[in-house]
Amino acid sequence: MRIGELAAAVGVTTRTVRHYHHLGLLPEPERRPNGYRDYGLRHAVALARIRRLTELGLGLTEVRDVLADDAGRDLAEVLAELDDDLARQEAAIRARRLRLRALLDGGRMPAEGPVSPELAAIFGEMTRHPEPAIAAKDREMIALLETVAAPEDRERLLSALRATADVPGALERTQAAYTLLDELADADPADPRVEEAAHALADCLPDEALTGLDLDGLGPDGPETNGGGFLSAFLDEFPPAQSAAALRTIQLLVDRARPGHGRPERGR
Repeated sequence: MRIGELAAAVGVTTRTVRHYHHLGLLPEPERRPNGYRDYGLRHAVALARIRRLTELGLGLTEVRDVLADDAGRDLAEVLAELDDDLARQEAAIRARRLRLRALLDGGRMPAEGPVSPELAAIFGEMTRHPEPAIAAKDREMIALLETVAAPEDRERLLSALRATADVPGALERTQAAYTLLDELADADPADPRVEEAAHALADCLPDEALTGLDLDGLGPDGPETNGGGFLSAFLDEFPPAQSAAALRTIQLLVDRARPGHGRPERGR
């Protein structure tokens, strides 16, 4: 048989056969005087076995282990590992489908989505239209934090947001704080409204929302603002006065989170 006949008989392409030759999975026959390779039955048997193994999901390195005489691993061992891997993939797919179903059934697909069902529910409770322009940017940042956070940090973030949303009047206070921030879009960082907006934002978070949050180093003298980092990138997204208000808000929250410190008075 020539290579095209072999490939057609086994149901693969000639390119696949040549690739297997290159990897050493399929032995190459000697060329005949006319320059063509002459494949025999043993090549077809070997190629068919490679195809069956790859269709089971084995990678070509694993196929080589199965085919090699000195691999030290039998087919049952390799297939057992493959079965375990497929089981993990099935569990991951089920978890992803449950998450998708929760988003679809909830009827709450935020513009920042897809986000977790928990965050989608919080966004649904905290969103009101029309809303200040900066509210959408805030939700984008929260969605980013949820995506990049470690599992324990993500849970702390969601706990803080849930605690905030559960406080009576939270939506009204949040919208009022956002409105104050919107008014600072073209203001000077020294504008006295910066302090007012910072206190309004800090007051949106109840003390219980700060429990467990890692705020170390987030103050105005902390490492995150001096050496670049995530917080600096976040502040750079805002006009100067809004950035100053956000930084002052963080300072107020850091002060409140310290043992023995309560809510600071305005002007302090």
